[in-house]
Amino acid sequence: MKHLIATLEIPIRFSETDAMGVVWHGNYLKFFEDARDHFGKLHGLDNLQIHNQGFFIPIVHSELFHKSPLHYGEIAIVTAKLIYTESAKVVFEFEIINKQTQQLAAKGSTTQVFLDATSRTLELMKPDFILDWENKQNWIDGK
Repeated sequence: MKHLIATLEIPIRFSETDAMGVVWHGNYLKFFEDARDHFGKLHGLDNLQIHNQGFFIPIVHSELFHKSPLHYGEIAIVTAKLIYTESAKVVFEFEIINKQTQQLAAKGSTTQVFLDATSRTLELMKPDFILDWENKQNWIDGK
């Protein structure tokens, strides 16, 4: 099965750390968001394009496992991997590596669903534009 990935480097800013000098735990979800945004721009499926198709994709589930700390001045290497699913949802898995130490800092996942932007109703089938995008990625039947 083909997985699409995107990787970016995020310098850790002072404002992202807590009183102990480590990245505050909630910022890891922001790093996931940065990686999803980067993924969308890299692979032609960004949030603005989805919105222009008449949909929102809210997160309905997230997991985050903290493994080792990141500190001010270090660089986080964040990888987002899109996981193919037959259902009408978008699933990403993430890894955050400390560039300096090469240690796994965090890993996790997010699940998003499709909502009609006007009615705010849940879509039970993948929208046509998503099916078209998947076909362009050679993701026919998840292969």
